[in-house]
Amino acid sequence: MTALLSYVYAVTRSADCRLPEDLRGIGGAPVAVVAEDGLAAAVTAVPAADFEEAPLRAHLEDLEWLERTARAHQHVVDAVAATGCALPLRLATVYRDEQGVRQMLASGRERFGPAFALLEGRDEWGVKIYTDSGPSAPEDASAAASPARARPASGRDYLRQRQQQRKAQESTRQQADDRARKAHEALAGLAERSRLHRPQDSRLSGASGQNVLNGAYLVDRGEAAAFRSLVSQLAGRAAGLRIELTGPWAPYSFTSADSDAYAGAGAGPTNGARPTHGSGPTNGTAGERSSGAEGAA
Repeated sequence: MTALLSYVYAVTRSADCRLPEDLRGIGGAPVAVVAEDGLAAAVTAVPAADFEEAPLRAHLEDLEWLERTARAHQHVVDAVAATGCALPLRLATVYRDEQGVRQMLASGRERFGPAFALLEGRDEWGVKIYTDSGPSAPEDASAAASPARARPASGRDYLRQRQQQRKAQESTRQQADDRARKAHEALAGLAERSRLHRPQDSRLSGASGQNVLNGAYLVDRGEAAAFRSLVSQLAGRAAGLRIELTGPWAPYSFTSADSDAYAGAGAGPTNGARPTHGSGPTNGTAGERSSGAEGAA
């Protein structure tokens, strides 16, 4: 008989959790609701052979598996969020059994309350800012490719040209960083909370240009139109930069990093009440929200 674990996607109030009967999650398995003391968790039974700590570590190195799992995770979180305020858990948060999930809900109730108060009626929006040009080319290559640049007459001239190139590149980076910082300050002024994630590596994300800002913003739904308008205004004034807006999302960046009541953290032996592990906050999923696989946000 295949050993199973309880994979938890999100926590919500039990009165709000009315999921579609045909909702499917990890591996196409059905999603059940586990309720306890006014709270509910969206749960799927998953094979221990895939989600015990050792096999999970191996799976997390498989980008296809990771993307497929992250998309299924987000699909269920979105379904929970459509019924009410949802607190997404980390990707790959699993418990030994249903009783472990119930104990998590009961023991975390006092800490879930403030989170619901903060997140009710609010969504997460993501803003990324990129330089229009791609990552800087190696200095030797850029010098060789420039027909206007004369061949240095001496080693001293060569070193002087290299120094000038470095200064120019540093100045360009500094200008982009300054403009991204000002944009973040303006966006944060309209948001209830904001969080800066690590810039994404273009070699992994596939996006062109250098990512100079990767921000998440918790925005009241009544301010969503104003927030989108501000992003458009900033994009119109951002010559040399590209601004991308995504959302609205369930508040991935403002749950798991704020309270270990629903962070899914803690690898190692379980006693039923503790999760076996969690790969990190789902500050996005593979694909549209690709940064989540890094345990960002």
